Amino acid sequence: MEDKVELTSLVGALNKLHKDGYKVDFKVTEEGRLSTMDDKQTFGPDQVRIVDFYRFEGESNPDDMAILYVLETSSGLKGTISDSYGPYANETIENFMKQVEDLGMDLDKGNR
Repeated sequence: MEDKVELTSLVGALNKLHKDGYKVDFKVTEEGRLSTMDDKQTFGPDQVRIVDFYRFEGESNPDDMAILYVLETSSGLKGTISDSYGPYANETIENFMKQVEDLGMDLDKGNR
């Protein structure tokens, strides 16, 4: 049986997802495209699917919030991208994810 505590931290969730095959670390470029960290492959919002997402709050500071997106691309890459959540969110990542969200998954399904 899976230990539920494992997914309570960002690091724990990343470790579990890596074991599940989500091994690529993504970023969003200044041009507003999802990219592998080495910039060898880029994707528009219509080429990305949000598989799941997890929200985290800092143990000592509730303002220390993060969101981890679990993604798959049209080329079959599986990976993650994280961002601050709330007022400290990266606008470029947030805008890209809203475009992906508008194409399919509603991100307001609740906290994980």
